[in-house]
Amino acid sequence: MPRQLHIANGNILAQNIADLGLEGDVIIWREMLCEGPTTYEVGSVEFIKIRTEFLKQYYQINAKDYKEKFLIPFNKLDNIKDVKEVILWFEFDLFSHINMVAVISQLLENKIDLPVYLVSSKKLEGEKEFLPISQLPLKHLKNHFDQKIHLNQDDLELANLIWQYYNEENPLKLKALIKQTSNFEYLSSCIRTHIERFPNSRTGLNTIETNILRLIKENKIKSLNQLLGYSLQYQGYFGYGERQIQRLLDKLKQFYTLEKERVVLTSEGEEALIGSRNFYRALKNDEYFGGVKMYDFLYDSESHNILKL
Repeated sequence: MPRQLHIANGNILAQNIADLGLEGDVIIWREMLCEGPTTYEVGSVEFIKIRTEFLKQYYQINAKDYKEKFLIPFNKLDNIKDVKEVILWFEFDLFSHINMVAVISQLLENKIDLPVYLVSSKKLEGEKEFLPISQLPLKHLKNHFDQKIHLNQDDLELANLIWQYYNEENPLKLKALIKQTSNFEYLSSCIRTHIERFPNSRTGLNTIETNILRLIKENKIKSLNQLLGYSLQYQGYFGYGERQIQRLLDKLKQFYTLEKERVVLTSEGEEALIGSRNFYRALKNDEYFGGVKMYDFLYDSESHNILKL
């Protein structure tokens, strides 16, 4: 078997790859590029500055931890030797796909002229349910590896273009790529999910924020911890981690409360859910998705268009 470089989107998956006994090194890609400001040149001085500032402010990740957990593994991409293939291991969701297109962009930047393959989530024959690849039993993970997808040059260039557009100020460019055909099975769904992260033109809440309110309305959620669990489990294509969801819940505190061992919507939560009141001004902040401010655009759920303010 050719010597491989495996790039995995987390510690659990990296350990599972090691347990498969595959040849080659594993680089763990630990960033969360779907949140906060980014720049096209991954690892540049500007990139490191804005990422460390964002992660320290919102997730209490200091510069030392960022260097150890991301920059040191990232720098290994600058010195790839004795490798015949690159294998990307990334999930179906938006979180993973933004990280994936960034790493592909870096591979192209470093002029890595090697075959690139993708192992991603899908339900294969013999599997009872659709699971993230990090949760697959080893025999099923090996099956996914054996059926890995070869990414051709057009696929790689498309990923690079998406990363470029993600770092620009006009998300309409990204929206235009939704119908682009490629070997990335979930790319269109992830772009749609990203577009729906902009505040709804009617309510001021975005899709995942509205979904959290709907979960509260439709389920007997008995505690804030259970609300966190529900929000994680039923988030669709976002792929957010526990700390990201908790930050969303903190942001939405005016819309729900805990009464008699049940989480219920406040009157403002009811208004937001039915769309009778717009909370854009109350929620507006300076947060970024890549190169664009979240509240510089509105999402129209009827036309599925995004509108610049």
